[in-house]
Amino acid sequence: MNKSQLIEAVAQNSGLKKSQAEAAVKAFTEAVTEALKAGDKVQLVGFGTFEVKVRGERTGRNPKTGETIKVPASKHPAFSASKALKDQLN
Repeated sequence: MNKSQLIEAVAQNSGLKKSQAEAAVKAFTEAVTEALKAGDKVQLVGFGTFEVKVRGERTGRNPKTGETIKVPASKHPAFSASKALKDQLN
């Protein structure tokens, strides 16, 4: 499912117009992004948790030259599904 399909599904399931559903999806993604930027967790009971995880600095290897390089530490978004969501899938 891509973004436009998600917007259409939200519109159908909620009774909103497509433009209203698009605004709702956009507002949701922006709110989650801003919370993660601020270092907060976003927990949706029965769905899952969005959070920021940190990858430590490590040494890597350039596949072309074989030279070792340092890969700097970085942050990345992570999603953990709730037990309820996992149970629905199984």
